[in-house]
Amino acid sequence: MSSVYGCVCFAIPSKLLRKCAEKAGSVDCQGLDSMAARLRTQRNAWAGPVHLPLLLAPAQPAPIKAAYRRAIFDAGSGTELPGKRVRNEGDKPVRDPAVNQAYDNTGITLDFYLKMFGRNSIDNRGMRVESAVHFGKNFSNAMWTGDQMIFGDGDQNVAGFTAALDIIAHELTHGVMQHLIPGGLGVVRVPVKDREFKEQTHALKGQSGALNESFSDIFGSIVKQWHGRQSVTQANWLLGEHLLAPEHGLAIRSLKDPGNRKLTWYEDDQFKSMDQYVDGADVHDSSGIPNHAFYLAAKKIGGFSWEKAGPIWYEAFEALKPKASFLDAAKATSRVAGVRFGIKSKEYKAVISAWQAVKVVT
Repeated sequence: MSSVYGCVCFAIPSKLLRKCAEKAGSVDCQGLDSMAARLRTQRNAWAGPVHLPLLLAPAQPAPIKAAYRRAIFDAGSGTELPGKRVRNEGDKPVRDPAVNQAYDNTGITLDFYLKMFGRNSIDNRGMRVESAVHFGKNFSNAMWTGDQMIFGDGDQNVAGFTAALDIIAHELTHGVMQHLIPGGLGVVRVPVKDREFKEQTHALKGQSGALNESFSDIFGSIVKQWHGRQSVTQANWLLGEHLLAPEHGLAIRSLKDPGNRKLTWYEDDQFKSMDQYVDGADVHDSSGIPNHAFYLAAKKIGGFSWEKAGPIWYEAFEALKPKASFLDAAKATSRVAGVRFGIKSKEYKAVISAWQAVKVVT
């Protein structure tokens, strides 16, 4: 399944990295297109599935044993994968903080999906979840490759990623999505630009691709709130806080106010409603529309985002088709809210009004 999906999903959009590099006077931003091709080519030679990591915070209940298996590898600043195995499921912490953060934070996200949705690992079949830390030299990203998680240590523009719970949960959710919807939501084949690699790789395109990104943003935010026991009013709804160097901004995206550069970074141009939407836009920009719809619905429902709003979105997205539109998502979430709570409920009305507010429905 993962080989069919084949989408290399980066934590930080290449546009943002390029802008940061330009501002800092850096030479480049690690050639993400070439890296995607290399990762996909390497993946074809790997024997088994691979996956993710996450961050520490207030203690959660102990993981349910045997529900999942984790394995952490050290790439040693190289790009050969999987690297040296340094920690397995049940092993004691090691001296390397990145390894321990990857291990512990993987468990937080897996615990969330298990306890909230009864999901047994990424594929719901107990697959082993693997992560490679210290990938590349000054590699300024983290990514889901379709098979595993990979973490760079960052550079002068971007910090390391193993402590970023919401971003890691975002990436892991791409893995969940590839198993929820066969073929992937919004996944299309695109040519590889690196001459050394003749294969095609995959990318997210159109409104369906934006929905894929949005689903990951939403559940990345929910996992962070769940772990910190934050209500919808207590949460700041920012993704990727503290990853960027101070001169570049405060966060990667905001679900509460997409495109607000005072909250995120200096050239954030995420869309907030269909008034701004343009066909062919970057999926990280257009994902702001369904992101904001979820925020508005969750805020109006109140309480904790994982109790009602999150389950509505999870059940609705599971039923979407690979080429679903924003309108399809609006109809699906409204339908689920109506079935779960009734068409006269505040939950149903909150979902409807949220999609109206972002002008997906009238």
